[in-house]
Amino acid sequence: MGLDNAVTKPHERLAALLSEEMAAVDRLIRERMRSDHAPRIEEVAAHIVSAGGKRLRPMLTIAAARMCGYDGPYHVYLAATVEFIHTATLLHDDVVDESGQRRGRPTANLLWDNKSSVLVGDYLFARSFQLMVAPGNLQVLDILSNAAAVIAEGEVLQLTAARDLATTEDVYFKVIRGKTAALFAAATEVGGVIAGMPEDQVRALYTYGDALGVGFQIVDDLLDVAGDAKATGKNIGDDFRERKLTLPIIKAVAAADDEERAFWKRTIAKGDQREGDLEHALDLMHRRGAIEATRIEALAWSARAKEALDCLPDHEIRDMLSDLADFVVARIS
Repeated sequence: MGLDNAVTKPHERLAALLSEEMAAVDRLIRERMRSDHAPRIEEVAAHIVSAGGKRLRPMLTIAAARMCGYDGPYHVYLAATVEFIHTATLLHDDVVDESGQRRGRPTANLLWDNKSSVLVGDYLFARSFQLMVAPGNLQVLDILSNAAAVIAEGEVLQLTAARDLATTEDVYFKVIRGKTAALFAAATEVGGVIAGMPEDQVRALYTYGDALGVGFQIVDDLLDVAGDAKATGKNIGDDFRERKLTLPIIKAVAAADDEERAFWKRTIAKGDQREGDLEHALDLMHRRGAIEATRIEALAWSARAKEALDCLPDHEIRDMLSDLADFVVARIS
């Protein structure tokens, strides 16, 4: 079942169940992104915050806390923290990637400039740290501050590994665990910590978020080479054109013969791309089994996420989180 054909989507069911708390998260986000002295901060921040998106990461924090029986106010603060960290990284990423569009809208760096995007991203990071200390819980502070560092580390690793055909799957997983999975894992983990859950259940929440985030990124990479452009809203082959070494490409390169390796060296390492190269690249990925192997990898991470939930409290939210793990890979099943 594809995403567009799903009658009831797990994240929509979660959003409906958690609507009151998510509204409180949105209010807190808008309150804390204001600046009394630099109006441009709110302009830039509001542009990206209002761009849409499912608010999946903060929703995971609220969901984990609720599932674990938390009834205090601080899961809202932590959810806003998670969203601020995510938004700050998006602002920085668009500058690094020289992007001109996100979610169908012009990026902040295009509408304003690179300096504004970087500095507003820095401001949101600072606001996230103010929010994360509110509960007065050192473990929460450790988890979220470490996640922020790991995200930056993943981005730098991706930068140094970019267009290097020697990049291995091990490096790829380190990159996506940093740039994507780290925040998913922190979002679920802090929900358990703030609820005072035992260590094994907190660890299970971390494992769920980590596996969900890894699967989420693999699916994104796979859809770039094997998706339906009408369904995804993205052009097929953008990663190839941008010379990104995603998992399907890494697998195809690893299995390449001399002639194929010369093709990958010309198109990815040197950036000499010609008419018909994308079609040939897609053919090589299929021929070498890279597409199917990547699909199997994504399904395995989804299964790992679901398995992690087994030791958590029996709750309707747990069932929704399990469905969410299936939903993330539904487009490639």
